[in-house]
Amino acid sequence: MKRLLLLVVLLALVGGGYYYYNSLKQGPEYALLQAAAATQTHDLAAFERYVDVDALTGHLVDDVASQSGVLTALVPGGGLALRGGLRLLKPQLAKAAHKEVQRYVETGSLEAAQAAAPKRLVNLSFLGLAGRVVSPDSKFKGVKYATDKGNEALVGLEFTQPRYDTTMVVEVKLLKQADGHWQAKQITNAGELAQGVARLEKNHLLNSH
Repeated sequence: MKRLLLLVVLLALVGGGYYYYNSLKQGPEYALLQAAAATQTHDLAAFERYVDVDALTGHLVDDVASQSGVLTALVPGGGLALRGGLRLLKPQLAKAAHKEVQRYVETGSLEAAQAAAPKRLVNLSFLGLAGRVVSPDSKFKGVKYATDKGNEALVGLEFTQPRYDTTMVVEVKLLKQADGHWQAKQITNAGELAQGVARLEKNHLLNSH
């Protein structure tokens, strides 16, 4: 009887593990893992399956433009945003950001990505700005949270930020596609992250003197 009970428990655990594995494989976290893996293998097609680069960069342009007050402190060319220039140049900036992301996935080189971006009036690199939030020294800590509401999900990815001795949580919005896979559409807290980094950088500079 005890052996039978043990067998039932083991089968339940194995079945539960199998169910969890399959739910993860079909879930939003899996999509982000696949996108990350695609950057390591430089597989642009796989990356774009799980990341809507046009939607992501379009939202980033809007979010960055709304944070014009902190741009000057973070990136060269930010001053133009104070006059509303970024919103007027949204199509060009979104195209440049898309080129940067594509080239980065293909090469793994930030320098190559920035060089491949079309020339524009504002000297603003979105990958360079992202690098202020998740720096080369940053490490991925794990999934902070994940909420799944039908065809929409929010996943919080936590990264270390050694320069400021803290962590940053990047919140990604994903939508379920017609064939069932998930695709990242937006970094929902990009504006808050930009503000936070600007504040931390200011404090860092003041404390270093």
